[in-house]
Amino acid sequence: MSSSLKITRKEKSKLIFEGIITVGLISLLYYAAFAILSRIVIAFPGVIRSLWIFGDAIISIQSNQVISITPFFAFVLLIIAGITVHWRLKRRYKQMQLNHVISELHYIAEGHYDHRITTDLNGDMKKVVDSIHVLVDSTVKAMEEERKIEQSKDELITNVSHDIRTPLTSVIGYLGLIEEGSYRDEEEVLKYTHTAYEKAKQMKVLVEDLFEYTRVRQTTTPLNLTEFDMVQLLEQLAADFELEAEKKHMQIEVICKQEAILMEADTEKIVRVFNNLISNALNYGNDGQRVFIEAEKVGEEVVVSVNNDGKPIPEQSLKQLFNRFYRVEESRSQETGGTGLGLAIAQSIVELHKGTIYAKSDEYLTQFILHFPLCQTKSKDQNVSRESKIKEQI
Repeated sequence: MSSSLKITRKEKSKLIFEGIITVGLISLLYYAAFAILSRIVIAFPGVIRSLWIFGDAIISIQSNQVISITPFFAFVLLIIAGITVHWRLKRRYKQMQLNHVISELHYIAEGHYDHRITTDLNGDMKKVVDSIHVLVDSTVKAMEEERKIEQSKDELITNVSHDIRTPLTSVIGYLGLIEEGSYRDEEEVLKYTHTAYEKAKQMKVLVEDLFEYTRVRQTTTPLNLTEFDMVQLLEQLAADFELEAEKKHMQIEVICKQEAILMEADTEKIVRVFNNLISNALNYGNDGQRVFIEAEKVGEEVVVSVNNDGKPIPEQSLKQLFNRFYRVEESRSQETGGTGLGLAIAQSIVELHKGTIYAKSDEYLTQFILHFPLCQTKSKDQNVSRESKIKEQI
């Protein structure tokens, strides 16, 4: 498929033929007008000359009543004829270009979405072609996003099926042994039921995390906004995890430059974010000695970082940390019993609050850094104002 809008040899021939036909029609029109004018001038010479304002500049009548066109008027007629021929050929040329564009569109519609109409057009036709390219690009992008969504759904089903099947197999297996009476004594029955119970709880956690993940992934999820002190909330969370930190021989503390940082957010969801981050820091950084949370008000936002001095996260894993079901080390996830959804849930909740979250890690420190706007209402108003300005420009 040609990607150029240059006219073909056949189309050039059509243009030449149409130009000849147009010149012929104009010549016939001029001849007919001249013949009619000659008869009128011969019949009423005095009247026509008196009514004609620029008669001397247009026609000349000789003594034998023979009329002729002056050079000035002949030049005017020639210009009019040239303009007419040019207009006709240009109009026809644009029709040919439009046919080429339509042909290119049919080619793209057949599935050649990477094809582009390359041309040196200008004016309205160039705007049309540029608009077509924008439309095709947006369509391709939408199709690609749809494919990714479908692939993401398939991966989600596969991962959930895998993570549920393993504990479910254990539950069925141990309960099956009890059902068949394949046990020696009551102690062994209790051991089987305890294992089945723990596996069932593991499935329950996975299902709850999956439900929470799908819920917070929706941009329409409502936020129950309240004003609270971020410093006080973090100190309370640190106190809640103090016993767990002592069991792992680690210290947990909150460091803040301001005594209080008032902000607006959904506290229930914010607590879920920091519960996930602190749990990760204690579970995966247990070869370190401390977990510390830093908070600071910077301009119109609050910046919070959850830090631990444990084993660093490999650089190739940093970009995938917030992908659902991603685990840096499979053996670690089995030890901790994590679902692989905690960080994905945290990221979705942060984005619901118009914030950002990212991770940094080196041999000294692993950090999860969060940015939240202090006021959600103001952030929402700014977004609405930005959308209004865009609509006005359109």
